[in-house]
Amino acid sequence: MATRRIIIGDQEVEIPEFNFKLTPIIFAILIVWLLTGIFIVGPDEVGVIRTFGKHTRIAQSGLNWKFPSPIETANTPKVTEVKRIEIGFRTLKNGQYRTVEKESLMLTGDENIVDAEMIVQYKIKDPVSYLFKIVAPELTVREAAEASLRTVVGRNNIDETLTTGKFTIQEETKVQLQSILDKYLSGIHVVAVQLQDVSPPKEVIGAFKDVASAKEDKNRMINQAEGYRNDVIPKARGEAESMIRDAEGFKESRIKRAEGDAVKFTTILKEYNKAKSITEKRLYLETMEKVLPEIEKIIVPDKDNGNVLNLLNLNPNKALGGKK
Repeated sequence: MATRRIIIGDQEVEIPEFNFKLTPIIFAILIVWLLTGIFIVGPDEVGVIRTFGKHTRIAQSGLNWKFPSPIETANTPKVTEVKRIEIGFRTLKNGQYRTVEKESLMLTGDENIVDAEMIVQYKIKDPVSYLFKIVAPELTVREAAEASLRTVVGRNNIDETLTTGKFTIQEETKVQLQSILDKYLSGIHVVAVQLQDVSPPKEVIGAFKDVASAKEDKNRMINQAEGYRNDVIPKARGEAESMIRDAEGFKESRIKRAEGDAVKFTTILKEYNKAKSITEKRLYLETMEKVLPEIEKIIVPDKDNGNVLNLLNLNPNKALGGKK
């Protein structure tokens, strides 16, 4: 093998001499190394490029290139994916779930204990902050969500927490959680907060059910009483209005009748003033006819009257000799 002499210091050294050149191999290795910098960013992802560990730029969806490692590194978090965190329980692979009591048991504002389970849905709004501002994002969201829920439940009494106040608690917890994550510069947007189950602890759930049943009975009785009142009062008002209308009608009838009687009396008075004797007899006869309609009557003038009247048959359809 051919050798080559080189001088190192004050010594002369022989080294083997190769016949081929290293330049093409080095060039090929360099090409392969540069090709390793090609990476793909998915449609639901954003590429975050770090140069020697420091963030330098953002790569959009599609085929991209960076300087190969260790010069540049790419992270591709899914920014459109809605992630899910469970508070107070964990879903198992077989579809069942187990309760995590250290997360779910919490104190209400009136010093009662409730068992609350919640789901938090979130997504990445700032991938740079999400990757570099916080450590263990899922754990951060879980602990912040638990703290927010405990804070909000602690401001409400147990009745509101178990019944009508659930929606308000959800919304307040969402606002509280978003505020905490923003203070952490987490780059996370809270999409939704949903209470799965809010119930008393298992040890006292029977007593709470009895109280709830009593409240339902109370509300049912109140509704029945309200229904009875709403049925009776309109009827009473209708009957009262009917009686008032009848009375007003009777009043108008009596007034008209009295006015008619007054007119009739005035007319008779005029006739009486024209012929008093005749009018008196006519009135007497008409009155007797009304008083004794079924009796045959014989009219005999008094002794002071100079003329003797014949028997006057006031009932021509009946023969004389009837009842007197």
